[in-house]
Amino acid sequence: MKTFFSDQSFRRQAATELHGSTLVAPYETPRRMEIVLEALERAGLEVHAPGKYGLAPVEAVHDAGYIDFIAHFWPRWQAEGHPGEAIPSIWPARTLRADRIPRSLEGQLGYYALAAETSLCEGTYEAALASKDTALAALEYTLETGKPSFGLCRPPGHHAATDQFGGYCFFNNAAIAAQRALDNGHKRVAVLDVDFHHGNGTQQIFYRRSDVFFASLHGDPDVTFPYYSGYADETGEGEGEGFTANYPMAPGTKVSTWMAALDDALERIARAESELLIVSLGVDIFENDPISTFTFKRDDFAALGKRLAEAGLPCVLLMEGGYAVDDIGANVVSVLQGFEG
Repeated sequence: MKTFFSDQSFRRQAATELHGSTLVAPYETPRRMEIVLEALERAGLEVHAPGKYGLAPVEAVHDAGYIDFIAHFWPRWQAEGHPGEAIPSIWPARTLRADRIPRSLEGQLGYYALAAETSLCEGTYEAALASKDTALAALEYTLETGKPSFGLCRPPGHHAATDQFGGYCFFNNAAIAAQRALDNGHKRVAVLDVDFHHGNGTQQIFYRRSDVFFASLHGDPDVTFPYYSGYADETGEGEGEGFTANYPMAPGTKVSTWMAALDDALERIARAESELLIVSLGVDIFENDPISTFTFKRDDFAALGKRLAEAGLPCVLLMEGGYAVDDIGANVVSVLQGFEG
């Protein structure tokens, strides 16, 4: 499978993450990509560098003020004399106003943040742009050839909303790719999110639209990040009613139950007359992932790839989560090999 990756993705090297009540080394690290690249090489899968697609595809999805914030935050933070990475500490919560963006940089940090686990550091913007380019290169290849592709995206993207970062995500790669396909003439696109965590950002971006069908299989938000999104009764609004499908599942859900949900999602994608399938591929559904509670084994990832191929749609797979670092490469390769039979 044609695979794309940008070395610029290594520009983001965050040192801290707020996990529970403790500052820890981040789960999302450059080492994840190194392990996947090593596994791809062992499997004989060639990796290609993407071209640069500019800012217009990002602007087609994300708020202009938000893009400017991500682009210029780090030099502004340094100029104010802050000693380290930026972690948000206050948000426009239910009892506060959300209709004004403060002049204060710290206030803006909270305004645009989903949660406190994702810091902003040097290289974040450059890495996010490279990740977007990776997604668009994969999309371009599939649109031109009809063949499947894989974008090894870092940072991931599915938690990034129109004007919000979090969950290690800054620009929503899957949404940017979907919008690009629509702009290039597609009438209907499907985004299928198989990451352990709900793709709240992708859902928010397309929730009131009927040209993108969004389906997500994920841990029950009653007990799983991002907690406030991904319930089964979230099905879209307005023109988008019926074009969102959520499959929240309990900790320890059997793989057979998960696969049944996948089959249902793919059937609904087909009924929506989707012309292209974009997969937010998170391999954090693995049984040994440190921040998930699903039970996938190595062979189950091959079965996942096979089912995706059987959907019969042009398909772009884009990397999201997966934090069992020693196993992430083999799990990704298992999906790709399963897809190609």
